[in-house]
Amino acid sequence: MATIIEIENLTKQYLGRTGQKAVEDLNLKVEEGAIFGFVGPNGAGKTSTLRIMATLLQPTRGDIRVGGYLVTQAPRQVRAIIGYMPDFFGVYNDMLVWEYLDFFGACYNLQPAQRKQLIDDLLELVELTHRRNDPVERLSRGMKQRLSLARTLIHDPQVLILDEPASGLDPRARVEIRELLVELARMGKTIFFSTHILADVAEICTQVAIIEAGKLVASGALEELQKMLMPHRVVQLTVLGKADEAQAILHEDAQVLDIQPLPSHAGRERLEFGYSGGDEELSRLLSALVSRGISLLHFSEDSRDLEGVFMRATKGLVT
Repeated sequence: MATIIEIENLTKQYLGRTGQKAVEDLNLKVEEGAIFGFVGPNGAGKTSTLRIMATLLQPTRGDIRVGGYLVTQAPRQVRAIIGYMPDFFGVYNDMLVWEYLDFFGACYNLQPAQRKQLIDDLLELVELTHRRNDPVERLSRGMKQRLSLARTLIHDPQVLILDEPASGLDPRARVEIRELLVELARMGKTIFFSTHILADVAEICTQVAIIEAGKLVASGALEELQKMLMPHRVVQLTVLGKADEAQAILHEDAQVLDIQPLPSHAGRERLEFGYSGGDEELSRLLSALVSRGISLLHFSEDSRDLEGVFMRATKGLVT
């Protein structure tokens, strides 16, 4: 797939923040047609990056190419191919839903007849046809998010840049937004969205980048990140006494890695270790513990989900 977004040595430092950079030497590539999740805690530099990408903010150093155009040198060309949805969007509460879209269509110099059909199509896409004649102020937050997303699509952009599109939504509205993004990707759009909600990323993203304190800490397909940051499974055992004997048995298995005692209570000893073997080998190891007199009370395995990947990649820093 061709690269449609390329971030090159991007740095942004705001005046008055001595020695601190909101974004520092950020490099990323996004493939055409991807659903790209830009993940990080609040204050990580996500919004600054997206605003530079949307030509609303000048970088201190570096640049971003969107569709081959540099955002600092060809902002008009970039704006023609992107749809930008900020984290806090402005809606005109005294407008009706269709009037809101019509206004932005006129801003893009679309003809009235073209706008009418386009508005009908967009309202159907975001499932707001039944609210077309309602004042915007009567919409729920989730509906306003969908309306704002429709507004970003009014000029049929190639790339959608969405800043926290599911922030503040209830669980049902978040699912609806996710489904809508997947549908837009099927239509050929490239979607670059920031979030700190890990479930949204795990459900729909084809690529992920994790940013912390303005610096990229990991990027790639989710499966690649899982293998890179969590190359082996992590197993926890709780045994009734005999922790030393259990450790001795574990040490006999060459696929057991780095055994660590965990806090214990009332004779219940807890151990954690990495394991490089498969399910059958792990099952035989547990059977060996039991057959040699170890009272095994509990067994669990850390799943290599995005939350685990995120916790291993980040240190809890903010700029």
